[in-house]
Amino acid sequence: MAKFERHVFVCGNERLEGAVRPSCRPRGGRQLKDALKDAVKAAGLKNTVRANEAGCLDQCEHGPVMVVYPEAVWYGFVKLEDVQEIVNEHLVHGRPVERLRLAESCLNTPSCPHRP
Repeated sequence: MAKFERHVFVCGNERLEGAVRPSCRPRGGRQLKDALKDAVKAAGLKNTVRANEAGCLDQCEHGPVMVVYPEAVWYGFVKLEDVQEIVNEHLVHGRPVERLRLAESCLNTPSCPHRP
């Protein structure tokens, strides 16, 4: 089997109820991962794209989130209906979906419009 060309990590973290920061799993992270795996397979990408559920990706206020490597393209506030567009545009045609892309200014920074 050839090596994977891309890895997609979908946050599946779940915090205790009442936690200060939100978590992705209760907001659809698990369903996103399942839908992504199905869409990758349907697009004929199963041998070149690996879709994985990840623990916390530390972008909690932007969740559910996913990241595509090796490009390091971060997607935030992803909904089930966005999965097919991400697969078709980004994974098949190599064009990141800009409307879902997290701003660089929001990644790994203490100050972002989405953080309290």
